[in-house]
Amino acid sequence: MSRIAARFAALRAEGRGALIPFLEAWDPDAATSMALLRGMQRAGADLIEIGCPFTDPMADGPTIQAAGRRALKAGATLARTLAMVRDFRRDDDATPVILMGYLNPILSYGPERFSTDAAASGVDGLIVVDLPPEESDMLLPHATARGLDLIRLVAPTTDDARLPKVLDGSSGFVYYVSITGITGTRSAAYDDLAAAIPRVRHATSLPIAIGFGVRSPAQAAEAVRVADAAVVASALIDTLAASLDAEGRATPVTVRRVLDQVRALAEGVRNARVAA
Repeated sequence: MSRIAARFAALRAEGRGALIPFLEAWDPDAATSMALLRGMQRAGADLIEIGCPFTDPMADGPTIQAAGRRALKAGATLARTLAMVRDFRRDDDATPVILMGYLNPILSYGPERFSTDAAASGVDGLIVVDLPPEESDMLLPHATARGLDLIRLVAPTTDDARLPKVLDGSSGFVYYVSITGITGTRSAAYDDLAAAIPRVRHATSLPIAIGFGVRSPAQAAEAVRVADAAVVASALIDTLAASLDAEGRATPVTVRRVLDQVRALAEGVRNARVAA
């Protein structure tokens, strides 16, 4: 059983949902990013999503775009992102790690070589935002052969006829994009989520995570009442960005403030179904 499947099975047995916080690799520098990665599990993360910096992140709003620019300026590459996961695995062999990024860097790296190196580094799953199902054969066979979950994105605009095609070959969990638009710009209403998630559940037995608009402990709690996990990204990057100095460098409070926010989100997720 993969780390992702094992983690969701354990959480299901506990009767609670998962918190999946996000960090951008190398934002604002390698050491700060590594400190955040190592601290997130202790702060309450159940799975961790790492953004792979890219020059043209079409699905991301200004917050994560800025994070990617800081990371690239600091020297981020796909190979260095994998090295970050390898370093993390020296101390943590249990927490699932998902890479989220775009197809171009993977094609430049080589899909087969990337899949081999990602699996060897301790990556568990891949979210490739701009890889349509019709073209997934350039990555899916390599990822599957190496035990990597390819996690699909489902949007509010994904209709019933399209859902089976999107979900074909998917594993790990389904990432439900709660809004139409880019990350960090607005949040979905609880009633909309409550209406949308059962339709996705009808099409898959995989766990469902809600992202693209979950910002607060209350919203994270709402997400895990209707789905299996809450993904929080832009809100954490906003906190990080607000802690940087005038030159965009980390300060003594950067890591603490982000991890404090993760703790608050984790508390909201853990208490969600108790309070429901």
